[in-house]
Amino acid sequence: MIAVTGATGHLGQRVIHNLLNTHDAQKIVAIVRNPAKAQQLAEKNVLVRQADYSDPAALALALQGVEKLLLISSSEVGQRAAQHRNIIDAAKTAGVQLIAYTSLLRADTSPLGLHEEHVETENYLAQSGVPFVLLRNGWYSENYLASVPAALEHGVFIGSAGDGKIASATREDYAAAAATVLSLDNQAGKVYELAGDSAWTLSELADKISALTSKTVVYQNLSEADFAATLKQAGLPDAIATMLADSDIGASKGGLFDDSHQLSRLIGRPTTSIDDSLKAIL
Repeated sequence: MIAVTGATGHLGQRVIHNLLNTHDAQKIVAIVRNPAKAQQLAEKNVLVRQADYSDPAALALALQGVEKLLLISSSEVGQRAAQHRNIIDAAKTAGVQLIAYTSLLRADTSPLGLHEEHVETENYLAQSGVPFVLLRNGWYSENYLASVPAALEHGVFIGSAGDGKIASATREDYAAAAATVLSLDNQAGKVYELAGDSAWTLSELADKISALTSKTVVYQNLSEADFAATLKQAGLPDAIATMLADSDIGASKGGLFDDSHQLSRLIGRPTTSIDDSLKAIL
């Protein structure tokens, strides 16, 4: 039996859809905060179990009978490490035999501030005694493509990544990788550094938008403070704006680049290019 946390999220749903191609739905457990949001999964006969990352008792109950667990990192930056410890402890109590954890690309050396809670979780996994495999995910292409409508409206794509190369891939690519790892034997102890086959800069992304739309879009590089302030003025919560600006600075230092092609080898096909992703949303 395979369980997926955050199963109604963008990544979790895609992982389960991939697992359904090769596994009996009754052997897949969707762990969710709100079962009402998992109706489509339930209709596919996936087992839906309710548990919150902050509720150890509910987590232990939800993990009963589970052999492999995909721990999708919490979205609550600043609370992740404690929430992840709850899940790892519950998995140990339930006798889970393998935890696959969605960490951050080269988390142990990453210049992104996000790496801290991921490293803390990786260390806790190592101390837990539960066999585990690390899926160190790079950036989702969707993270930047969400800014395309604003860029088209204003003719400017803003950021703080400078000339940093970003080897992104789609959520579907990362989901396929997670489903593959959960389906393979002998994964304990492995560390996968996962990123897109091709890399690009934000200047190149602006050029691609211009070429595809016949509207001129230029990239404007801002300081970390100015970028964060602009994001806050646009309505983003302070913590999210600060995180995104820090991540761009990390990208400028090479934190979102990787050319090992481990992701495409794992999923058995090329990763989705930024060009194809951009064409799809346009």
